[in-house]
Amino acid sequence: MRYYRPVTSSDPCRPDGALTLAGGWLWFDRVEVRERDRPSHLIAAADLPEEARARLTAPRADFAGLSMDRPRLMGILNVTPDSFSDGGQFLAPEAALSQGQMMAGAGADIIDIGGESTRPGAVEVPVAEETARTAPVIAALRAGGIEAAISIDTRKGAVASAALAAGASFVNDVSAFTYDPALKQVTADAGAPVCLMHAQGTPQTMQLDPCYDDVLLDVYDFLAAKVAEAEAAGIPRARIMVDPGIGFGKTLDHNLTLIRGLSLFHGLGCPILLGVSRKKFIGTLGGEAEAARRAPGSVAVALAGVAQGAQVLRVHDVWETRQALTLWRSVTTGDVA
Repeated sequence: MRYYRPVTSSDPCRPDGALTLAGGWLWFDRVEVRERDRPSHLIAAADLPEEARARLTAPRADFAGLSMDRPRLMGILNVTPDSFSDGGQFLAPEAALSQGQMMAGAGADIIDIGGESTRPGAVEVPVAEETARTAPVIAALRAGGIEAAISIDTRKGAVASAALAAGASFVNDVSAFTYDPALKQVTADAGAPVCLMHAQGTPQTMQLDPCYDDVLLDVYDFLAAKVAEAEAAGIPRARIMVDPGIGFGKTLDHNLTLIRGLSLFHGLGCPILLGVSRKKFIGTLGGEAEAARRAPGSVAVALAGVAQGAQVLRVHDVWETRQALTLWRSVTTGDVA
Protein backbone atom coordinates (compact mmCIF):
# COMPACT_ATOMS: atom_id res chain seq x y z
CA MET A 1 0.00 0.00 0.00
CA ARG A 2 1.16 3.53 -0.77
CA TYR A 3 0.64 6.51 1.51
CA TYR A 4 0.75 10.12 0.32
CA ARG A 5 1.92 12.98 2.53
CA PRO A 6 1.58 16.44 0.98
CA VAL A 7 4.54 18.76 1.56
CA THR A 8 2.65 21.86 2.61
CA SER A 9 3.32 25.56 2.19
CA SER A 10 1.60 28.85 2.99
CA ASP A 11 3.94 30.94 0.84
CA PRO A 12 1.90 33.53 -1.11
CA CYS A 13 4.17 32.87 -4.12
CA ARG A 14 2.25 29.82 -5.21
CA PRO A 15 3.71 28.00 -8.22
CA ASP A 16 1.73 26.79 -11.20
CA GLY A 17 0.36 23.32 -10.66
CA ALA A 18 0.11 23.65 -6.89
CA LEU A 19 -2.99 22.14 -5.27
CA THR A 20 -5.01 23.52 -2.37
CA LEU A 21 -4.97 21.26 0.68
CA ALA A 22 -8.43 20.22 1.89
CA GLY A 23 -9.98 23.46 0.67
CA GLY A 24 -8.05 25.39 3.30
CA TRP A 25 -5.18 27.83 3.75
CA LEU A 26 -2.24 25.74 2.49
CA TRP A 27 -1.05 24.45 -0.85
CA PHE A 28 1.29 21.73 -2.01
CA ASP A 29 3.08 20.91 -5.24
CA ARG A 30 5.10 17.92 -3.98
CA VAL A 31 4.05 14.76 -2.18
CA GLU A 32 6.09 12.31 -0.14
CA VAL A 33 5.24 8.74 -1.14
CA ARG A 34 5.69 6.19 1.63
CA GLU A 35 5.50 2.41 1.62
CA ARG A 36 6.29 0.01 4.43
CA ASP A 37 9.88 -1.24 4.41
CA ARG A 38 10.84 0.98 1.48
CA PRO A 39 12.53 4.39 1.33
CA SER A 40 10.19 7.31 0.82
CA HIS A 41 10.44 9.51 -2.25
CA LEU A 42 8.91 12.70 -3.64
CA ILE A 43 6.62 13.10 -6.61
CA ALA A 44 4.94 16.12 -8.16
CA ALA A 45 1.41 16.77 -6.98
CA ALA A 46 0.31 16.48 -10.61
CA ASP A 47 1.38 12.82 -10.54
CA LEU A 48 -0.92 11.83 -7.68
CA PRO A 49 -3.41 9.03 -8.37
CA GLU A 50 -6.87 10.46 -8.85
CA GLU A 51 -8.38 8.98 -5.67
CA ALA A 52 -5.52 10.27 -3.49
CA ARG A 53 -5.69 13.68 -5.15
CA ALA A 54 -9.41 13.93 -4.49
CA ARG A 55 -9.03 13.01 -0.80
CA LEU A 56 -6.22 15.51 -0.26
CA THR A 57 -7.81 18.45 -2.04
CA ALA A 58 -11.58 18.16 -1.49
CA PRO A 59 -12.88 20.96 0.77
CA ARG A 60 -13.94 19.54 4.12
CA ALA A 61 -17.60 19.81 5.01
CA ASP A 62 -18.66 22.05 7.86
CA PHE A 63 -18.20 20.22 11.16
CA ALA A 64 -20.67 20.86 13.99
CA GLY A 65 -21.65 24.07 12.23
CA LEU A 66 -18.07 25.29 11.80
CA SER A 67 -16.39 25.78 8.44
CA MET A 68 -13.10 23.93 8.13
CA ASP A 69 -11.44 26.40 5.77
CA ARG A 70 -9.49 28.03 8.63
CA PRO A 71 -8.00 26.76 11.91
CA ARG A 72 -10.42 26.39 14.82
CA LEU A 73 -9.71 26.36 18.55
CA MET A 74 -11.15 23.78 20.95
CA GLY A 75 -10.90 24.94 24.55
CA ILE A 76 -10.40 22.21 27.16
CA LEU A 77 -12.81 22.18 30.11
CA ASN A 78 -12.02 19.33 32.48
CA VAL A 79 -14.68 18.85 35.15
CA THR A 80 -12.51 16.32 36.94
CA PRO A 81 -10.49 16.17 40.16
CA ASP A 82 -7.45 14.51 38.60
CA SER A 83 -6.67 15.75 35.07
CA PHE A 84 -2.93 16.12 34.58
CA SER A 85 -2.84 19.90 34.17
CA ASP A 86 -5.91 21.44 35.78
CA GLY A 87 -7.50 18.67 37.82
CA GLY A 88 -9.95 20.02 40.38
CA GLN A 89 -9.91 23.62 39.20
CA PHE A 90 -13.24 23.40 37.41
CA LEU A 91 -14.91 20.48 39.17
CA ALA A 92 -17.43 22.77 40.88
CA PRO A 93 -20.30 23.63 38.48
CA GLU A 94 -19.92 27.38 39.06
CA ALA A 95 -16.21 27.25 38.23
CA ALA A 96 -16.86 25.16 35.13
CA LEU A 97 -19.52 27.56 33.89
CA SER A 98 -17.25 30.56 34.45
CA GLN A 99 -14.34 28.88 32.65
CA GLY A 100 -16.51 27.89 29.70
CA GLN A 101 -17.77 31.45 29.35
CA MET A 102 -14.23 32.79 29.60
CA MET A 103 -12.97 30.46 26.87
CA ALA A 104 -15.85 31.36 24.56
CA GLY A 105 -15.09 35.03 25.13
CA ALA A 106 -11.40 34.42 24.41
CA GLY A 107 -12.21 32.96 21.01
CA ALA A 108 -12.80 29.24 21.48
CA ASP A 109 -14.84 27.87 18.58
CA ILE A 110 -15.47 24.65 20.52
CA ILE A 111 -15.62 23.88 24.24
CA ASP A 112 -14.58 20.31 24.99
CA ILE A 113 -16.09 19.06 28.24
CA GLY A 114 -14.76 15.92 29.88
CA GLY A 115 -15.70 14.27 33.17
CA GLU A 116 -13.14 11.46 33.19
CA SER A 117 -9.38 12.00 33.15
CA THR A 118 -7.53 9.98 30.52
CA ARG A 119 -4.05 10.92 31.71
CA PRO A 120 -1.59 8.03 32.05
CA GLY A 121 -2.58 5.92 35.06
CA ALA A 122 -6.05 7.43 35.46
CA VAL A 123 -8.80 5.17 36.79
CA GLU A 124 -12.22 4.69 35.21
CA VAL A 125 -15.09 6.89 36.42
CA PRO A 126 -18.55 5.30 36.80
CA VAL A 127 -21.09 6.32 34.17
CA ALA A 128 -23.43 8.01 36.64
CA GLU A 129 -20.65 10.12 38.11
CA GLU A 130 -19.23 11.13 34.73
CA THR A 131 -22.72 12.08 33.53
CA ALA A 132 -23.38 14.12 36.67
CA ARG A 133 -20.15 16.04 36.10
CA THR A 134 -20.76 16.88 32.44
CA ALA A 135 -24.42 17.08 31.39
CA PRO A 136 -25.42 19.82 33.88
CA VAL A 137 -22.45 21.98 32.82
CA ILE A 138 -23.41 21.63 29.16
CA ALA A 139 -27.01 22.55 29.95
CA ALA A 140 -25.86 25.56 32.01
CA LEU A 141 -23.59 26.80 29.22
CA ARG A 142 -26.45 26.60 26.74
CA ALA A 143 -28.82 28.28 29.18
CA GLY A 144 -26.24 31.02 29.64
CA GLY A 145 -26.25 31.80 25.94
CA ILE A 146 -23.07 30.03 24.83
CA GLU A 147 -23.37 29.47 21.08
CA ALA A 148 -19.97 27.86 20.50
CA ALA A 149 -19.92 24.21 19.55
CA ILE A 150 -19.66 21.92 22.58
CA SER A 151 -18.07 18.49 22.44
CA ILE A 152 -18.44 15.76 25.03
CA ASP A 153 -15.10 14.09 25.71
CA THR A 154 -16.16 10.57 26.66
CA ARG A 155 -15.66 6.90 25.84
CA LYS A 156 -19.15 5.89 26.99
CA GLY A 157 -22.44 5.76 25.16
CA ALA A 158 -24.66 6.65 28.11
CA VAL A 159 -22.55 9.69 28.99
CA ALA A 160 -22.63 10.89 25.38
CA SER A 161 -26.38 10.38 25.14
CA ALA A 162 -27.01 12.58 28.19
CA ALA A 163 -24.57 15.21 26.94
CA LEU A 164 -26.15 15.39 23.49
CA ALA A 165 -29.57 15.75 25.10
CA ALA A 166 -28.20 18.59 27.23
CA GLY A 167 -26.96 20.49 24.18
CA ALA A 168 -23.60 19.03 23.13
CA SER A 169 -22.81 19.36 19.44
CA PHE A 170 -20.62 16.31 18.91
CA VAL A 171 -18.76 13.41 20.49
CA ASN A 172 -15.00 13.37 21.11
CA ASP A 173 -14.00 9.74 21.77
CA VAL A 174 -10.37 9.06 22.71
CA SER A 175 -10.97 5.35 22.19
CA ALA A 176 -12.41 5.61 18.65
CA PHE A 177 -15.37 3.40 19.64
CA THR A 178 -13.13 0.62 21.00
CA TYR A 179 -14.04 1.11 24.68
CA ASP A 180 -17.84 1.07 24.53
CA PRO A 181 -19.37 -0.27 21.29
CA ALA A 182 -22.68 1.36 22.25
CA LEU A 183 -21.17 4.81 21.69
CA LYS A 184 -21.02 4.20 17.96
CA GLN A 185 -24.76 3.61 17.73
CA VAL A 186 -25.57 6.49 20.09
CA THR A 187 -23.61 8.81 17.81
CA ALA A 188 -25.16 7.43 14.62
CA ASP A 189 -28.71 7.54 15.98
CA ALA A 190 -28.26 11.16 17.11
CA GLY A 191 -26.87 12.18 13.72
CA ALA A 192 -23.97 13.72 15.63
CA PRO A 193 -20.46 14.35 14.33
CA VAL A 194 -17.61 12.51 16.05
CA CYS A 195 -13.88 12.83 16.55
CA LEU A 196 -12.09 9.47 16.53
CA MET A 197 -8.70 9.37 18.26
CA HIS A 198 -5.94 6.79 18.18
CA ALA A 199 -4.71 5.37 21.49
CA GLN A 200 -2.58 2.32 22.11
CA GLY A 201 -3.90 0.67 25.26
CA THR A 202 -5.95 2.23 28.06
CA PRO A 203 -4.99 5.13 30.34
CA GLN A 204 -3.83 2.53 32.85
CA THR A 205 -1.45 0.79 30.42
CA MET A 206 -0.75 3.07 27.45
CA GLN A 207 2.61 4.45 28.58
CA LEU A 208 4.11 1.20 29.91
CA ASP A 209 5.88 0.19 26.70
CA PRO A 210 4.34 1.69 23.54
CA CYS A 211 5.62 -0.05 20.42
CA TYR A 212 4.95 0.29 16.67
CA ASP A 213 6.32 -1.06 13.42
CA ASP A 214 5.97 2.42 11.88
CA VAL A 215 4.09 4.79 14.15
CA LEU A 216 2.94 7.16 11.40
CA LEU A 217 1.61 4.43 9.12
CA ASP A 218 0.27 2.29 11.98
CA VAL A 219 -1.78 5.18 13.35
CA TYR A 220 -2.99 6.06 9.85
CA ASP A 221 -4.14 2.48 9.24
CA PHE A 222 -5.92 2.35 12.60
CA LEU A 223 -7.81 5.56 11.90
CA ALA A 224 -8.65 4.48 8.35
CA ALA A 225 -10.20 1.30 9.75
CA LYS A 226 -12.17 3.20 12.41
CA VAL A 227 -13.48 5.71 9.87
CA ALA A 228 -14.67 2.79 7.73
CA GLU A 229 -16.36 1.19 10.75
CA ALA A 230 -18.11 4.45 11.59
CA GLU A 231 -19.33 4.80 8.01
CA ALA A 232 -20.66 1.25 8.11
CA ALA A 233 -22.59 2.16 11.27
CA GLY A 234 -24.28 5.09 9.53
CA ILE A 235 -21.93 7.97 10.34
CA PRO A 236 -20.89 9.59 7.06
CA ARG A 237 -17.27 10.60 6.54
CA ALA A 238 -18.39 14.24 6.37
CA ARG A 239 -19.27 13.99 10.09
CA ILE A 240 -15.97 12.40 11.16
CA MET A 241 -12.83 14.11 12.46
CA VAL A 242 -9.60 12.25 13.22
CA ASP A 243 -6.97 12.73 15.93
CA PRO A 244 -3.59 10.90 15.95
CA GLY A 245 -3.65 10.86 19.76
CA ILE A 246 -0.42 12.58 20.73
CA GLY A 247 0.72 11.19 24.10
CA PHE A 248 -1.74 8.30 24.14
CA GLY A 249 0.51 5.25 24.02
CA LYS A 250 3.45 7.07 22.43
CA THR A 251 7.03 7.85 23.37
CA LEU A 252 8.56 11.27 22.82
CA ASP A 253 9.97 10.10 19.48
CA HIS A 254 6.59 8.69 18.44
CA ASN A 255 4.94 12.03 19.21
CA LEU A 256 7.50 13.98 17.18
CA THR A 257 7.21 11.60 14.23
CA LEU A 258 3.44 12.00 14.17
CA ILE A 259 3.62 15.78 14.37
CA ARG A 260 6.26 16.00 11.62
CA GLY A 261 4.16 13.74 9.39
CA LEU A 262 0.76 15.15 10.34
CA SER A 263 -0.25 16.14 6.81
CA LEU A 264 -0.39 12.43 5.89
CA PHE A 265 -3.73 12.17 7.72
CA HIS A 266 -5.44 14.47 5.20
CA GLY A 267 -5.49 11.37 3.02
CA LEU A 268 -8.36 10.10 5.17
CA GLY A 269 -10.60 12.84 3.79
CA CYS A 270 -11.52 14.10 7.26
CA PRO A 271 -10.64 17.21 9.30
CA ILE A 272 -7.68 16.70 11.65
CA LEU A 273 -7.66 17.55 15.35
CA LEU A 274 -4.30 18.06 17.04
CA GLY A 275 -4.17 17.89 20.84
CA VAL A 276 -0.73 18.65 22.27
CA SER A 277 -1.50 21.27 24.90
CA ARG A 278 0.75 21.12 28.00
CA LYS A 279 1.65 17.47 27.40
CA LYS A 280 4.64 15.77 28.95
CA PHE A 281 6.84 15.78 25.84
CA ILE A 282 6.55 19.57 25.71
CA GLY A 283 7.77 19.76 29.28
CA THR A 284 10.58 17.33 28.54
CA LEU A 285 11.87 19.21 25.50
CA GLY A 286 11.10 22.66 26.89
CA GLY A 287 12.55 22.04 30.33
CA GLU A 288 9.34 22.73 32.25
CA ALA A 289 8.11 20.26 34.85
CA GLU A 290 4.95 22.23 35.72
CA ALA A 291 2.21 21.55 33.16
CA ALA A 292 0.52 24.93 33.60
CA ARG A 293 3.76 26.69 32.54
CA ARG A 294 4.00 24.96 29.17
CA ALA A 295 1.91 27.44 27.16
CA PRO A 296 4.82 28.71 24.99
CA GLY A 297 5.80 25.20 23.94
CA SER A 298 2.17 24.25 23.42
CA VAL A 299 1.63 27.23 21.13
CA ALA A 300 4.79 26.43 19.14
CA VAL A 301 3.65 22.86 18.44
CA ALA A 302 0.10 24.00 17.67
CA LEU A 303 1.41 26.36 14.99
CA ALA A 304 3.51 23.53 13.56
CA GLY A 305 0.24 21.61 13.24
CA VAL A 306 -1.49 24.52 11.52
CA ALA A 307 1.42 24.65 9.08
CA GLN A 308 0.44 21.11 8.07
CA GLY A 309 -3.25 21.91 7.82
CA ALA A 310 -4.66 20.75 11.17
CA GLN A 311 -8.17 22.19 11.23
CA VAL A 312 -8.77 22.01 15.01
CA LEU A 313 -6.35 22.68 17.87
CA ARG A 314 -7.31 21.37 21.31
CA VAL A 315 -5.83 23.79 23.86
CA HIS A 316 -5.89 24.86 27.49
CA ASP A 317 -4.59 28.37 26.76
CA VAL A 318 -7.23 29.73 24.41
CA TRP A 319 -6.31 33.42 24.42
CA GLU A 320 -2.59 32.81 23.98
CA THR A 321 -3.17 30.38 21.13
CA ARG A 322 -5.71 32.66 19.45
CA GLN A 323 -3.27 35.56 19.52
CA ALA A 324 -0.42 33.42 18.16
CA LEU A 325 -2.66 31.97 15.45
CA THR A 326 -3.85 35.42 14.36
CA LEU A 327 -0.26 36.61 14.01
CA TRP A 328 0.84 33.42 12.23
CA ARG A 329 -1.90 33.79 9.64
CA SER A 330 -1.21 37.50 9.21
CA VAL A 331 2.47 37.04 8.42
CA THR A 332 2.13 33.85 6.34
CA THR A 333 -1.12 33.87 4.40
CA GLY A 334 -1.97 37.57 4.75
CA ASP A 335 -5.33 36.62 6.31
CA VAL A 336 -6.09 38.86 9.27
CA ALA A 337 -9.68 37.68 9.84
